[in-house]
Amino acid sequence: MAGEVAESTSVAAAVLPKIAWGKGLVLTDVEGRQYLDGSGGPAVYCLGHGNEEVNQAIKDQLDRIAHGYRYNFTSDPLEELTERVGRLCGGTLRQMVFVSGGSEAVESALKLALQYHACRGEMSRRRFISRERSWHGNTLGALALSGFRERRLSFEGALVEVPRLSPANVYRPPAGVAPEDTGRHCAQELEDKILEMGPENVAAFVFEPVVGAAGGVVPAPPGYARRIREICDRHGVLMIADEVMCGAGRCGTWRALEHDGVFPDIMTVAKGLGGGYLPLGAAIYADKVAEPIDAVDGGPQTGHTFTGHTAACAAGVAVQRIVERDGLVERVREKGEAFKQTLADAFGGIDHVGDIRGRGFFIGIEIVRDRESKEPFPADKALYLKIRSRAFANGLICYPSGGNVDGIGGDTIIVAPPYNATDDELIEIAARLGKSLRQALADIGA
Repeated sequence: MAGEVAESTSVAAAVLPKIAWGKGLVLTDVEGRQYLDGSGGPAVYCLGHGNEEVNQAIKDQLDRIAHGYRYNFTSDPLEELTERVGRLCGGTLRQMVFVSGGSEAVESALKLALQYHACRGEMSRRRFISRERSWHGNTLGALALSGFRERRLSFEGALVEVPRLSPANVYRPPAGVAPEDTGRHCAQELEDKILEMGPENVAAFVFEPVVGAAGGVVPAPPGYARRIREICDRHGVLMIADEVMCGAGRCGTWRALEHDGVFPDIMTVAKGLGGGYLPLGAAIYADKVAEPIDAVDGGPQTGHTFTGHTAACAAGVAVQRIVERDGLVERVREKGEAFKQTLADAFGGIDHVGDIRGRGFFIGIEIVRDRESKEPFPADKALYLKIRSRAFANGLICYPSGGNVDGIGGDTIIVAPPYNATDDELIEIAARLGKSLRQALADIGA
């Protein structure tokens, strides 16, 4: 998921408590109430809150200079973050445009794709393809890609037309498709759509390797990413992986697609890149994309006033140093399955838990009215909002979302704790969520 937006208008309109301070997983409001941050906000706070080492790095940078404008200066934080991220990505993903968040990162990725084709003399390649039940951001270009009905409705008619394919979701495969055939079927949909549009007109396919907000954490089916890599290569279409929510270590590998053994041409990161200490995101691109852009235009024609913001890059360097030094990506990978089981244990006896899925510390829970048929609760029950409310009252922050089945019905919950959460904290997150889910189900008479 790229970019952030309130889960619904009713949540946005609610009277919210005022935050006072935070330390680790615990947030405290001005009334002294405490909340365990079980979702890292919207899967952002990979080191929790109030990390003194990160805070000191930001203060030290501010004492020197807050921001050296990118057209006038480079900087040590910018250069170190570029080197560090390139090394963590691997392959030839070593060029990047740093921006202020996920939506800007996606916009930059789209512009890089268009510029790449333009520099190769293929100006007809102007179209993008994405998927339903996806979320790529809240700017108009990113929103046009997104298959998230609730968040698109107010802007329909002003969005660029983007064909959207079936979600690649093994728990809810396309009609008539067996779960084990989901990856193959959905990859074939992509090739069919490219051929229908004409390969000469398609710039890129954009997808989340692990779908976040729109689907409630849906990992790519086995073999899917490899198939779409082959299809994109066959037709000269760029492959853009939106890892704003699922990347930067969240899934137990620094790149989410590393799990699938695939490199994209362009990828986006944000959230866990700077851990929420300062706004930071990046569009990262491979040598293949950079070569014609550098040869013809001398560099990427995208960026903003605060691209490569010096203090923001210093925050990113500090976060990534800690993540690497303390082996936190490996910890997420090692603890992920146990955490999933801890959640399952906490939901024991709740017949409405349909699916618990995800990778690492990026876990989604889908709630259904009937486990056998996978029928969701009626949308007018707004169960996901009731779960959020009950959890908040119980001192737990989680990330629920609605509409994952058909854009209207379907309730999911995302938990995404910091990478350095202790075993006891993970157990407490699960316990509070189990209690909250039982209460919310009772609220609707289930």
